Amino acid sequence: MEMGRPRILIVDDEPNIRQGLAEALEGQGYEIEQAPSGEVALEIVRLNPFDLVLVDLVMEEMDGIEVLREISRQWPQTEVVIITAHGTIETAVKALKEGAYDYLTKPINVKRFRTYIHNILRAHELQEENRRLREQLRTEQEYSQIIGRSEKLLTILEMIEQLAPTDVTILIEGESGTGKELVAHAIHQKSGRGQEPFISVNCGALPRELIGSELFGHEKGAFTGASQKKQGRFELADRGSLFLDEIAEMDLEAQVTLLRILEEGRFRRIGGTREVKVNVRVIAATNKSLQEQVRQGRFREDLFYRLNVVRMSLPPLRERREDIIPLTQHFLDTFSAKYHKPDLKLASELSERLSQYQWPGNIRELKNCIERAVILAREPLIGLDLLPERLQRESDLPAREGISVGSSLAEMEREMIRQTLEHTGGHRKRTAEILGISERDLYYKLKKYQLK
Repeated sequence: MEMGRPRILIVDDEPNIRQGLAEALEGQGYEIEQAPSGEVALEIVRLNPFDLVLVDLVMEEMDGIEVLREISRQWPQTEVVIITAHGTIETAVKALKEGAYDYLTKPINVKRFRTYIHNILRAHELQEENRRLREQLRTEQEYSQIIGRSEKLLTILEMIEQLAPTDVTILIEGESGTGKELVAHAIHQKSGRGQEPFISVNCGALPRELIGSELFGHEKGAFTGASQKKQGRFELADRGSLFLDEIAEMDLEAQVTLLRILEEGRFRRIGGTREVKVNVRVIAATNKSLQEQVRQGRFREDLFYRLNVVRMSLPPLRERREDIIPLTQHFLDTFSAKYHKPDLKLASELSERLSQYQWPGNIRELKNCIERAVILAREPLIGLDLLPERLQRESDLPAREGISVGSSLAEMEREMIRQTLEHTGGHRKRTAEILGISERDLYYKLKKYQLK
């Protein structure tokens, strides 16, 4: 409802009553319109919504209850009061059950009528204000963990706004720690399913033999240890959203069942014969190239195309450096409150070092780094000495120990690859990026130099 003067519609097939009620409310600061029938009233409301509709119960063709039902269905934020000369308990109960705010009986005392209308509109105004505040709070909560101001992040937020109202299947790609689950949860919250369950499952953390049971459930006695019936994640997510993280780790047998669910919306529990029908939006995520997995025969091509209806690629933290300090401050505030150290601040040289670092572990690595610093802090100012050793160096590139004059090019190359791998914690893609070679070339060199 737009802010401004309260709008009231008076609906009655008797002109004298309509006009009398309108005159009683003159000078009260309201915009008042009249309608001689229920059909005309609905046409007027379609053109411009109202805060309050006063409608007579007994009218020809469309009575007050029918008008009430339509308004409650199409414009639920509009309050409706039934006016009747036949004020019985049965009438009141029926009107209230259909969604009426209240009912009035004729004849109407003008002075009390004005106070009555004022009180209704005041209560309606407060209700609308609370609704707006809840919506604002909900929006803030949806994005409360997605911190930053970079263009790449703003592009992701715009995609969330566009995709959330739909039920399209989404594939989110990105390195580990880039916030894929946060994005999936934001999509869920802003969708029409926001009040329903958001169920998350990490396919890479489940033993392959348990993926089917976890996703689709099982019947009692389906296998050794199945002592009772169990609902799977799909059933738990019914009417809501299911987030499948590390989808590339799902085994081929489970992929077949997943494809069927996406296409038909039904499945059987393990050991069951009855089909279970569900209405679930699936959001999948991967830190691997599913296309490469398809080429290697590790992922079904038909499932890939079914999941890849819309693809979102989350940028690594090193590609959105302007977000590093806002994220750092967010984590500092979070952990300062958690560990009861409210006065902590970052030294300027520490902020500079955080901005320069490459963050192979992305947001998750930054979060862990700041939590560690807060825990170890004994002074209000957090300096470089509280950072992990790898961040205390002037560069996030590995040190050159082991390389000296007289070393062969092959020896120097082997040592550089070894140190870079150590620096990235074995992250091959990041290692290849730092060295300026492809992952395929890196794989070849690892075999050549017998590096693990």
